[in-house]
Amino acid sequence: MPRILVTGANRGLGLEFARQYAEDGWSVIAVCRTNEDNRDLKSLAGQHDVTIEICDLSDFEAIDHLASKWMDQPIDVLINNAAVFGPRAKADGDLRQSFGTMDYGLWTDLLRVNMMAPFKLIEAFIENIAVSKEKKIIALSATPGSITETGPGLNAYRTTKAGLNMAMATLAHDLKPREISVAMFCPGWVKTRMGTDAAPLTPETSISGMRTLIAALNLDNTGQFKRYNGEDISW
Repeated sequence: MPRILVTGANRGLGLEFARQYAEDGWSVIAVCRTNEDNRDLKSLAGQHDVTIEICDLSDFEAIDHLASKWMDQPIDVLINNAAVFGPRAKADGDLRQSFGTMDYGLWTDLLRVNMMAPFKLIEAFIENIAVSKEKKIIALSATPGSITETGPGLNAYRTTKAGLNMAMATLAHDLKPREISVAMFCPGWVKTRMGTDAAPLTPETSISGMRTLIAALNLDNTGQFKRYNGEDISW
């Protein structure tokens, strides 16, 4: 039975990843920051092979502890989904990501969760991935992480996603000799707590599209940055 690890699995995109793979017969390691707001995930775990793991990804010692629990167990696909968006100037007038009013403590927190934690998670679980059949690593990025397609504001969030892209692109080269493939995907604007109800996409559509990309990922296209629908995103 193939196994997948998904972070931020208690709601939104992470929960939908867990649901779709579990319903297709995969074993799922569903990582959540806390034991709260897990009702839907617990329901899923009651019906399928889903193991819920509590781990605050900003705590790197906690990541090492989690990895030690799964030592020597193959993980075919690792999905770094968990992320923090930060305050939105337009939505709520919070300017802590804006030039001239930047909150550098906030910026540091976002960098740790959005860029450093995915890298740390991969380091901690790399041997699990290396002994699996699929050998795939996915990072959920975002179009705001593209330097070519960037816009104003959201300085902290944008830089964390741009940094994540570079880290994953570098890993694609580092891990290719071990036959491990890496990709970054933008899920699109999705109806989640982060995306709000104004978003045009459902989680089902976004995740279904990214699963198609994951299935097609190999060493020939490792390091790619694509939208959920297969469109290339310029760097």
